[in-house]
Amino acid sequence: MSFTLTLRAGLAPRLAMQFAKPPSAMRAFHQSAKQNTFFTSRTALSSKNSSSNILARLRGSSRSYQQQSGYAYYDPAARRKETVRKLIIGGAIFGGTLVAVNVMFNGESREGGMPKFERQYLNQTFLHTGLGVGIIGMTAYQMLQSGFVYRLMQTNPWVVGIGGLALSIGSMIATRSVDPDNYVPKYAFWAVFNATQAAFVAPLMVMAPPALLARAGLYTAAMMGSISIVGATAKQDKYLYIGGPLLAGAAIVAVSGFAPLVLPATAVRTLAVTENLWLWGGLAVFGGFTLYDVQKVLHHARLAERGLIKRDPVNESISLELDFLNIFVRMVQILMMQQRRK
Repeated sequence: MSFTLTLRAGLAPRLAMQFAKPPSAMRAFHQSAKQNTFFTSRTALSSKNSSSNILARLRGSSRSYQQQSGYAYYDPAARRKETVRKLIIGGAIFGGTLVAVNVMFNGESREGGMPKFERQYLNQTFLHTGLGVGIIGMTAYQMLQSGFVYRLMQTNPWVVGIGGLALSIGSMIATRSVDPDNYVPKYAFWAVFNATQAAFVAPLMVMAPPALLARAGLYTAAMMGSISIVGATAKQDKYLYIGGPLLAGAAIVAVSGFAPLVLPATAVRTLAVTENLWLWGGLAVFGGFTLYDVQKVLHHARLAERGLIKRDPVNESISLELDFLNIFVRMVQILMMQQRRK
């Protein structure tokens, strides 16, 4: 069983809900305000340090030469130790996921290794996946520098969520429908698709510090890499049957992502349940999608080798890009929650 079109919602409405609240432009010049209200995101208002960091980015200043209260000095040795610690955690995630998934799901491995044609097709797919993720990251950074992100966060969340989701789905369908031999329109639609994903991810660059984003990217790569190894070394078509259950799980996660837009703010317990379902349930679902998509790529490689379909690593990479983005967004939120608890 193979799915050529997979809709993975939940990212757009959640980001639109969190980052699209209108700011307050009132300032007092003759009296000190207790709290700056230029940016009214829930995460920014959760702590005084987060608010000051966001204001510094909005004003375009990355350094302050005035002595401020709360300034902490970190020596290079401590930073090196912190970097080593984060790398160890990333390696532990990679190794732990690899061992756990192998023990739980991969009791029967393929014999004789991976054929050359399948290995080449999988490598081309991962190359396009990495290129797409890089395009998304650079485009999101340019959106941040140009001020597009701030204008986006001031618009109506329904407009951002529904409009952005429609553009994302439309560009994805257009990319998949173009013949792989037509390189120019194929890659043009693919670039538009990546740009729409960048618009959804760009607000995270405002809310989260660069170090936290780097850690989330490292953990996401470790998780997906370990799951991909399991999928590549498993028996042929062993996990293609999980496509249907994963689609059902993705639908539940998508509904939980829309819940904050329709439920009243007084439903605290219900919102907490939907938040955990969107966060942890989505992490499990898109981890499963990674396993499924890797096996689907290998299945398509065998079909292409027999001449039944054309080689199309661009189409294959779209699913893996969506897996990466959905896992990455949840990793960022988990790390931000841990940071707020400290």
